[in-house]
Amino acid sequence: MKQNLNNLEVKKWNRNRVFRYINSQDITSMPEIAAELELSVPTVLAIVNELENMQVIREAGYRESTGGRKAKAFAVIKDVKYSIGVDITRNHVGIVYTDLSEKVLKHNRIRRSFQHTKTYLQEIVQIIDDFNKQNNIPRERIVGMGISLPAIIDEEKSIITNSRALDIYSVPCEEWTECMPLPCELINDANAAAYTEINIGETHGNMVYLSLSNTVGGAVVLGNDADRGYHWEPIYKGNNWRSSEFGHMVIHPGGKLCYCGKSGCADVYCSALRLAEQADGKLELFFEKLQAGDYKIQEIWKEYLNNLIIVIDNIRMCYDCDVVIGGYVGSYIEPYLNEIRKAAAERNIFGVDTYIKACRYQVEASALGAAMFQIDKYIEKI
Repeated sequence: MKQNLNNLEVKKWNRNRVFRYINSQDITSMPEIAAELELSVPTVLAIVNELENMQVIREAGYRESTGGRKAKAFAVIKDVKYSIGVDITRNHVGIVYTDLSEKVLKHNRIRRSFQHTKTYLQEIVQIIDDFNKQNNIPRERIVGMGISLPAIIDEEKSIITNSRALDIYSVPCEEWTECMPLPCELINDANAAAYTEINIGETHGNMVYLSLSNTVGGAVVLGNDADRGYHWEPIYKGNNWRSSEFGHMVIHPGGKLCYCGKSGCADVYCSALRLAEQADGKLELFFEKLQAGDYKIQEIWKEYLNNLIIVIDNIRMCYDCDVVIGGYVGSYIEPYLNEIRKAAAERNIFGVDTYIKACRYQVEASALGAAMFQIDKYIEKI
């Protein structure tokens, strides 16, 4: 009985691996799948037949011949399922939808001030309904939705324990999820953005995602491996769900007062607000002025980078892995990477390398990660 159970588990595991591999390619063939996943061709044939019967993959012509018969090609039916992702901030609501491609198919960002009221949640429901209708998303194909929040979420107790950014504390998750029109999960915004980052590219192994938005946060990714299956496993959340609160590392003892009540926190010096407030509240305008050579803006940027490097170097000393700069500031950071790396190298006692990277996804990363959560749950069951 135990041996039979193990065989069933192995079969399901291999089926999931094959599906994920096909999903990661535009088209592929059984010989390619067998070679990449080190499975026998008969095993791949059986799994492909199962997936076709489940109506989640389809034939997609033939691969180019390499000397013999052309191999039949297969592709995932991307629009078999959809998911909705919502990102809640103090002043905005971002919304996206995706399918099995796990790419943003359409997104929208609406200015809406957060309020801890039933009326606000009803407004979120209306935003979702309007978005679904505008994009003609088939309701029966939506597997669920995710909501990203700048909050500490205790997943075991299902409680929003703390969100100083939204000024809510000890709120049951059900207060939110039961109001939503779809099966719903609440997810920390930095964890959601980090998941987007590790899912869209070739980032494997360990990584720290540093989120520089209106608050500073992050996520620690340990041992990410695309072949592991369920992609949320590598995100380290801490014993009390409080991991990666990089914004509240003190980098200037006795410095400026932080909203958390401490003095000298990284959040005070490295949030996107620190830059946006120098350009009429518009981060984009700050970087336009920076590119144009505005002297005042350049001096502010220099000070900002000095503080950012302290944070990055501390993270590097703790985790010895890549540090990916994300969040609102991460969307503009690419042209300044060499400058940042050079400054970081002066602090790096272990020599120079290129461990600092810019985020690769810059459009509603947290909302997309929240949507991916439901898609990944669906894929995990295949």
